[in-house]
Amino acid sequence: MIYHTVLFKWKNGTDPGKINEILRELNSLKPKIPAILELQAGENFSDRSGGFTHVLVSKFLTKENLDQYQVHPDHQKIVVNLIRPVLDQLVVGDFSV
Repeated sequence: MIYHTVLFKWKNGTDPGKINEILRELNSLKPKIPAILELQAGENFSDRSGGFTHVLVSKFLTKENLDQYQVHPDHQKIVVNLIRPVLDQLVVGDFSV
């Protein structure tokens, strides 16, 4: 099993409505991309977040499935059109169990 975790820090002044749109779009990916077993994105409530305000956690059967997700047009559309314009920093962690 492969777990893919992303922490997001947005540019100062990013409209909360834009962040909500990003979360909605990310959370809509599971039925569109067969490689995804599970995917949830939401607000980070940890007091140890280091300014990373939102998190995505997803689960895949294999690394190849993760790779398929990464390049899938529906995922890339969100990354290019919604996330990159307002992204300040990103941290990604991938592991297998």
